[in-house]
Amino acid sequence: MANYFVIGGDGKQYGPISAEDLRKWISENRVGAQSQAQAEGAAVWQSLSEFPEFTGLFKVFTPPPLPAGAGATPVKTSGLAVTSLVLGILGMFTCGLTALVGLILGIVALVKVKGSKGALKGDGLALAGIIVSAIFLLMLPVFAAMLLPALAAAKQRAETINCVNNEKQLALAIKIYAGDNNDHFPPAATWCDAIGAGSGKIFKCPGANPDSRCDYAFNSKLDGMDESKVNPQTVMIFESDGGWNANGGPELMIGKPRHENIFVVTLADGSVWQLRQSQLATLRWDP
Repeated sequence: MANYFVIGGDGKQYGPISAEDLRKWISENRVGAQSQAQAEGAAVWQSLSEFPEFTGLFKVFTPPPLPAGAGATPVKTSGLAVTSLVLGILGMFTCGLTALVGLILGIVALVKVKGSKGALKGDGLALAGIIVSAIFLLMLPVFAAMLLPALAAAKQRAETINCVNNEKQLALAIKIYAGDNNDHFPPAATWCDAIGAGSGKIFKCPGANPDSRCDYAFNSKLDGMDESKVNPQTVMIFESDGGWNANGGPELMIGKPRHENIFVVTLADGSVWQLRQSQLATLRWDP
């Protein structure tokens, strides 16, 4: 039976030892597969693993399996996809204005997710963002059709309020004039000049011709009259296209209302009324 020489872990040579003893050393891990050995009488040193008689004694180390997902790079959700869906949903509250951005981001996100080879996820979110955004963009004309009448009505209402305020200030200016002139109304032919209203803006109705200097007229039957002798329910100021110092009666009143189907009329007592076309016939023109 052959004997062997072995180089130990301490670098020293041991032997000769029998094959049986060497197998025992291997089982006791005193020597390993890479330990250098030489058969007695041989001239070459070899690793123990190269000897056929010892090859099966060395266990091949197999690393334990990694837990599921261990070592794998976490897959990120595309931020663009999330943003696209959020902007698409916000289109409900912004009349579709954010939906355009949401649609663009959704398309970009979908392209990036598809081209990331699994590094990104969120293609479903991107697709949802595209669909939701597209729906609200398609609904923009509907929103516009609903919103425009409301905006027009709001504008009309604002113009009516402006016109009412103008006539209130004109009535106040006439009252001040009367107080300075023995309680007499101003002369009808020069009433605009006579009251000397501080701002020319109060002579301008927002719903009238912007080139006109004055959009109101004075009841000519109040020309220079004593205020105490005038029925307070008599028309004093009314809307007219007659221009500066316009004065007269119902023939000078505008034919069509300038705002909200309303005619704005001020009575001799300074009260301002908003009347429908059907109510104009009830107005008092004679003092």
